[in-house]
Amino acid sequence: MRASTGPIDRAATTNAADRAARARLSAATIAHYESAAQSYEEHTLDHDVSQNIAALLGAVEGPPPWTILDFGCGPGRDLRQFRSLGHEAVGLDGCAAFVARARAMTECEVLHQDFLALDLPAERFDGVFANAALFHVPRGELPRVLGELRAALKARGVLFASNPRGGNEEGWSGDRYCCFHDLKAWRRFLCAAGFVELDHYYRPAGRPRRDQPWLATLWRRA
Repeated sequence: MRASTGPIDRAATTNAADRAARARLSAATIAHYESAAQSYEEHTLDHDVSQNIAALLGAVEGPPPWTILDFGCGPGRDLRQFRSLGHEAVGLDGCAAFVARARAMTECEVLHQDFLALDLPAERFDGVFANAALFHVPRGELPRVLGELRAALKARGVLFASNPRGGNEEGWSGDRYCCFHDLKAWRRFLCAAGFVELDHYYRPAGRPRRDQPWLATLWRRA
């Protein structure tokens, strides 16, 4: 007699449909950046994220140079900075226009990958720099993506993440799909994914909390 697999099949179908729906959200967000690539580069070129870069590099163990993944590297501003400091810098972005620009600007290896369809080498990186990137990952995909980033880190490797903070809202912000986590919720995701918190702070520095929209967190692979 053939066993019934109806409930399992329905669950698999539901999961596949959810995954496909989330992929469409990611594709729409990438399309936004494709259409605005030049203006995005112009408006972010002079942004000072030296505090974030220093936080990541200050937590990496062992002698430099280190291998750093700039996750969501955009047109290559921070990727170029990591390389200028003598590190092996690798970029990753889902936007083809950003990937092309980052490769031309930095001559670094730049991976063209959707955040929801990563194909990363195991234990290659000493650090992952996710500056203004992971908030585009839908909440339902975040545990998987964080697990993939953890697997790409070397033992005791470091993950830096900076995201616009909020009250755990999720949905469209203009043409981009976003999740605005608070510190408590963000901690739950990272701890469940196998990370230990090293530090957190709010940006820009020196302002009242209400004028600090960015939550920066620093983690070590447990």
